[in-house]
Amino acid sequence: MLLTVGPLSIRWYSILILTGIILATALCRRLARERDLDPEIFSDLVVWLVVGAIPMARAYYVFFEWPRFSQEPLWKIFAIWEGGIAIHGAIIGGLMAGYLFARRRKLSFLTLVDVVAPGLILGQAIGRWGNFFNSEAFGGPTDLPWKLFIPLANRPSGMESVAFYHPTFLYESFWNLGVFGLLLFVFFRFRQLKPGSLFCLYALTYSLGRIWIEGLRMDSLMFGPLRVAQLISFSGILLGLIGWAWLNRRRPEKLLS
Repeated sequence: MLLTVGPLSIRWYSILILTGIILATALCRRLARERDLDPEIFSDLVVWLVVGAIPMARAYYVFFEWPRFSQEPLWKIFAIWEGGIAIHGAIIGGLMAGYLFARRRKLSFLTLVDVVAPGLILGQAIGRWGNFFNSEAFGGPTDLPWKLFIPLANRPSGMESVAFYHPTFLYESFWNLGVFGLLLFVFFRFRQLKPGSLFCLYALTYSLGRIWIEGLRMDSLMFGPLRVAQLISFSGILLGLIGWAWLNRRRPEKLLS
């Protein structure tokens, strides 16, 4: 908790997400000029993305945690302030909203997502630090020099005597910053790539990191014996590879607009 004023609570997580949104929007406005897009559209697009991403991030989380939510009062489904959103759900919701926005404004959806991709991964890198302040989304026990102390109240059941864990939020934040640097390099260095290629690269590289990081976590959403984030990440890798191959073998006029 950052600040409490009467009934109003301001949390670090919300501040970090807001910071990520602001910086990502500013970056997208800068990159838009490189792809002959009006920077002003991103001031409108960010509203669409937030409206699409947050409800889907919550719905995604509730769906995979339904056995728990089914035992609680119905209003708990909407109690997002108590925690419980998933980045993969946010990405899906954001893509849906972005597609509708592109259709409404008669813009190339593929060009739009290429410009958004670097800002998206930057926002993810910043937002992950919310897990640090909430003492959540950590990995298994470790004695490594960069081990993370977890308060007693946040430790897994049966592991109350174990104080130090893998800081998986830190691993993912650093990985995302690396992806961010790669995307910016490709964006400016390889301008001849077909629209949509950069987003495919984002899907591929982010998913590669998320697969191994998710394997360390102790609080994964599960689908039977499988970790949901790893399943989605495998799909992201396949879609990234297939999408890249498809985009770069077709003529520009055949691409989705």
